[in-house]
Amino acid sequence: MNDMMIQDMMRQALWIAVQISAPLLIIALMAGLAIGLLQALTSVQEATLTFVPKVGAMLVVFWATMGFMTTRLIDFFQRAVIPALVGG
Repeated sequence: MNDMMIQDMMRQALWIAVQISAPLLIIALMAGLAIGLLQALTSVQEATLTFVPKVGAMLVVFWATMGFMTTRLIDFFQRAVIPALVGG
């Protein structure tokens, strides 16, 4: 395995990490904005009000996108990592 193959594999791994984490980060941002707006409108400043709905929304999105995440990782390993390790 030469330097170009390692760099290409790292580039692919970083791109897959971005793709896998994007749904969770987007839902956390949207939930945070919605809850922040709700708190600003109602003047309710409860710490658990921001934490619990965000975690709940992220768990739902994680459960819904788990198949996509697993497929992307398996494809990456079958396409790039395993052939590079076996092929030398």
